[in-house]
Amino acid sequence: MSGDLGLNVSRETSERLATYAALLVKWNPAINLVSKSSLADLQTRHFADSAQLFELCPPTAHHWADLGSGGGFPGLVIAILAAESMPDLTVTLVESDGRKAAFLSAVVRETGLHAKVIADRIESLPPLAADVLSARALAALPQLLAFAEQHLAPGGHALFPKGATHRSEVVESLADWRFDLREHPSKTDPHAVILEIEGVSRV
Repeated sequence: MSGDLGLNVSRETSERLATYAALLVKWNPAINLVSKSSLADLQTRHFADSAQLFELCPPTAHHWADLGSGGGFPGLVIAILAAESMPDLTVTLVESDGRKAAFLSAVVRETGLHAKVIADRIESLPPLAADVLSARALAALPQLLAFAEQHLAPGGHALFPKGATHRSEVVESLADWRFDLREHPSKTDPHAVILEIEGVSRV
């Protein structure tokens, strides 16, 4: 497991990831958490792709919120990696689909994670005051920036994985938003990046 992830993880972390993978395979036919084709490539397509975000987590962070968690990427992977290396990090998973939220809760329970699942719409929540905010394949960047304005703590970081169209989304966002941006190349997809964003404010 550790070799596939490109991370040096402990046996306990590896076992948690294996438990998560088994639950994903078990639940997927009923609620379509990930595409059937990507199930065969869970390690790279989903686990390693999510794990690279954790490397960008500031060591002082106490609260990571993952929006639109779906099958748990990246939020559950973050929570599993943090369980040993950052035990004080609380991970909040926001998922409005009740069935997917039930799946997330099952994984949290089975793996003993320090994470909470909120089955509600992102817009309806009171501010989460997250030190780190993530969202994978959820919405275009202008909408994600609105979520960041609502749910990031002052000085917080947003981490948004994006594909080949990320530059046009950044340009589109500048019509309504100001923000500090760093681009990190994806380690799992040569056409993808992770957008690290701070200082979000409306124009």
